[in-house]
Amino acid sequence: MSSVHPSTRIHRVPAAAPDDLSGLERLVATGALDPSGILAILGKTEGNGCVNDFTRGFATRALADFLRARIGNERAADVVLVMSGGTEGALSPHWLVFERVEHGEGDAFPDGSLAIGTSVTRDVLPEEIGRAAQMDVVRSGVVDAMAAAGITSVDDVHFVQVKCPLLTSARIVAAAARGRSCAVSDTLKSMGLSRGASALGIALALGELDAAAIFESAVGRDMNLFSRRASTSAGIELMGHEILVLGMSRGWRGPLAVGHAVMRDAIDAAAVQACLQGLGVPDGAGFEALLAKAEASRTGLVRGARHTMNDDSDISATRHARAFVGGMLAGLTGTTELFVSGGAEHQGPDGGGPVAVIVRRNAS
Repeated sequence: MSSVHPSTRIHRVPAAAPDDLSGLERLVATGALDPSGILAILGKTEGNGCVNDFTRGFATRALADFLRARIGNERAADVVLVMSGGTEGALSPHWLVFERVEHGEGDAFPDGSLAIGTSVTRDVLPEEIGRAAQMDVVRSGVVDAMAAAGITSVDDVHFVQVKCPLLTSARIVAAAARGRSCAVSDTLKSMGLSRGASALGIALALGELDAAAIFESAVGRDMNLFSRRASTSAGIELMGHEILVLGMSRGWRGPLAVGHAVMRDAIDAAAVQACLQGLGVPDGAGFEALLAKAEASRTGLVRGARHTMNDDSDISATRHARAFVGGMLAGLTGTTELFVSGGAEHQGPDGGGPVAVIVRRNAS
């Protein structure tokens, strides 16, 4: 890295609709947010989170227009936009804006400060989704995002958020016209395969798993293979991957820090509390943001008690899990503006999932 020490600002902004950017516009107008420094925007939108959730594309389009008007087409194209559909229960639609300030604000901390890096991969072909080719694309993208953040050790990475594509009927037909078959013909199931392959790509990039241990046939099947720091979300609005790496670096300045935990199941509040304690804010003071995965256990049990999420033919288990885990985490953090993403294939143990917590520390 250069001698300049960057720092990170995070803006958590409520949204009244998938195209409501009034909160962002106010931040820009008051000088609290410099659009030229935006590296990524994560959004929770109030759709169903399934294949036909166009709130994600609607939000992406609105944000892209917002950015192009302020920083130009070329720079706007580099901003990672990760829209996660589904705000079941009391989860609140909101934007989470990651801004890089080139001349770092605040003190230097002995263990470093929050460092952020992004990358956008090439578009994949429909027949690559859920397969080894997708894993390799994501692995390379994570390495690129780490380099952009100036993070040299995988041990300093605490969370990797990826937006990945899914299959539609049209995409499956296009592949067939070229003589190619896709991993699955069920478009809803393609979301899980895409999330899973992306998560395994993250695990490879971070050295959590060895390539020799991962066979293409394991994607979506062998849930003993997982990353402890991956969060992936599939959507119809793209064919590439948008990647955000969150870590710690002594090359960055400022009071923000990130830590991660792995919930062993959907009610593992203790793991998140331990993460907060490790960051020095056990009572939640200084809390800035939380990102988490939610998944209904395939066993149909939570600590020996039966759940019915997988047996509900009316509502997807993914939607149940977001609401359930979101409520538990809201009780810990004191806010419903949480980035809880459903579908945790190869992301933490079955029924659990990785969590990242970002806090603001006081200089000693």
